Amino acid sequence: MKSTFALGTLAPAWLVSAALYNQTIHTEYGSVQGIAAFDSEPNITISNWRDITIWKGIPFAADTSGQNRWRPPQKRQAWNTTLVASEFGDTCPGQPSFGIPAKMKRQTDGSGNSTTSTSSSEDCLNLNIWTSANSTEEKHPVMIWSYPAGGSAAQPLFDGAGMAAKGIVYVNYNYRTAAFGWLAHPQLNAEMQKEVGYNVSGNWAMLDQFAVLKWAHENIAAFGGDPERITVAGQSAGSAATYHMLNSPLTKGLIKGAIIESGVRYPRDPFCSTLAENYRNMTTAFATGETLMEYYNATTIDELRELSAEDLSSYTSGNFGAVLDYWAIPDTYLNTLLNGPANDVPILTGNTKDESGAELPINITVSEYNSDLQSYYGDEFAARFLTLFPASNNTQAGMAHNAIYSATSRVGTWLFAKGWVESNTTSPIYTYFWDHAPPGQDRGAYHESEINYVLNNLYGTDSPWEGIDLLITQKMSGYWANFVKTQNPNNGGNYDGTGELVQWSASTPNKSVSMRVGDGWGDMDVATDAQVELFQDWFASNIAY
Repeated sequence: MKSTFALGTLAPAWLVSAALYNQTIHTEYGSVQGIAAFDSEPNITISNWRDITIWKGIPFAADTSGQNRWRPPQKRQAWNTTLVASEFGDTCPGQPSFGIPAKMKRQTDGSGNSTTSTSSSEDCLNLNIWTSANSTEEKHPVMIWSYPAGGSAAQPLFDGAGMAAKGIVYVNYNYRTAAFGWLAHPQLNAEMQKEVGYNVSGNWAMLDQFAVLKWAHENIAAFGGDPERITVAGQSAGSAATYHMLNSPLTKGLIKGAIIESGVRYPRDPFCSTLAENYRNMTTAFATGETLMEYYNATTIDELRELSAEDLSSYTSGNFGAVLDYWAIPDTYLNTLLNGPANDVPILTGNTKDESGAELPINITVSEYNSDLQSYYGDEFAARFLTLFPASNNTQAGMAHNAIYSATSRVGTWLFAKGWVESNTTSPIYTYFWDHAPPGQDRGAYHESEINYVLNNLYGTDSPWEGIDLLITQKMSGYWANFVKTQNPNNGGNYDGTGELVQWSASTPNKSVSMRVGDGWGDMDVATDAQVELFQDWFASNIAY
């Protein structure tokens, strides 16, 4: 074993129970030893906190440097000694961040949550597991979480002990990104033709994501999980990863449900081409690869493989991302929606109220607002948007600006759900709209703001949580845990608050409603009838993605 997978201290002696951190777990690569997730009682109520085990930094594939750079994840060589999985593994180099379309943004946000310090290397394909199982025979349902752009599996925001407390085996992981994860080039296509029989390249990050799912199928039973009950989940770029797992024939039959937070977009929404779910065709991906080659004065991929990770990370101008290769990504999003995905499974998806990432109130003048509408929508649609989202002063302009972005997400998600129900699929889809603003910040219900609540991990961040946040967490994590267990947010018995969860109805093609969660609970109209009609007309005028 490399030194990056350091041995650590076992659980405190006073934590005596039958928890799995007292057992050696055997995987196909070698034995691992977990540790207690908590060394003292957390500041929110988790009655079984003593039972929760975490395994940190378990490698699920080989080092991706050298000749493994720009190859599908390779099998890890087995280790002979027990790996004490007490430290998070290395993160992958070259993390990007996806933004809001330039015509519609004012100020972008960050999560505001601290990050556990880890080193970065190309030996970064590792995962973490949390479970409250006391036996490897318990067969808990499994949730595989994909983090958003710029994140890592070590972040407290993505801690899984709160979900493990609800009887779920929670897995998160690191994957390649930027040029390391998305470079396409004719030489790589030729290599892949020999290796997998397809003339493709570019989706290395996606293949990492798929490899985690396959690793879980082969190994998660040893951690008290059920490989036949895996739900994939993620937010933003992580939601794109989840969407690709849903759609790809390379994962067919491996998942039972998908949770896609911020989120699935209607394939005629232009934001698809600029946000985390964006992709490019192979020709465009090749052009980006050639530009990188020129930057380093390289003529072959072999020369690029000789570069250090630090040198390659210094290149930040490339338009890297998913490639429509008709293999890992089998078709356009529109065709996949019309014809049905590889995995016809229940979906839970939605958005936050203030996805735009702007600080509130948004500082924008009426003139700037009108100019943005004109530039982004063109004359005809700008006039219609101005009629339905009017602004006679600067305060109204800021509110209208944010309202349009929010409505775009809500209506787009509903239109996707409508298309899903009307297609060849048979599984239900549940949509939501999150509107609670966490305390201690001025960005409202911002992008990522629901994550602490759905993952039941308020204990891991230093926000000034209030009593209402604890109550909302009980409901949100209850719905999410129910869905992981039963693929229905209403069933599973995972709400530990008073009263009952409000019934969450699956989407139908004739009612433009979504489930409000956060500051209120229950069905809500996604927009007025006139606004829905406007967005439908605008989406119809755009090229399908």
